[in-house]
This record gives sequence, structure tokens and C-alpha cells, in this order.
Amino acid sequence: MRDVRSADAERQFADSLDPKQYEIEVVHLGEAKDRIGEAEAAGVKSVPAFVIDGRPYHINFGADLSVLK
Repeated sequence: MRDVRSADAERQFADSLDPKQYEIEVVHLGEAKDRIGEAEAAGVKSVPAFVIDGRPYHINFGADLSVLK
């Protein structure tokens, strides 16, 4: 089971990004498995992660992407 506080912190961080400066899209790869290849191409190795300006930032290791396939 996922720590709700962690999910809340991730959402709070995403919500704090300036949408005028960054295009913000939240993708749950467990629910959008068709986007895993896109995440891998962006350099995402585990979730949760953020991709900002084309660079992946891995936070609070939850699962390797291979687990989601």
C-alpha cells in the first residue's frame, strides 16, 4: 500500500510548479501503462518521478518501471 502522505507531498510539489513556466501533466503509470515507453524514453527509471524540462527527477523510490509492465 502506498503512503498517502507521500502521494500528497508529490501532488503538492506538482501543484506548486508555475504552469506559465512548465507544462504540467500528472500521469499515473500504473493506470496508463501505454505511457511507460514514453517515461522510459524520458529517462524515468522508477516511480514516482518528475520530468522537468526533459530531465527526470526520481523521488521517494516506490517501484522500478519494470514492475509496472
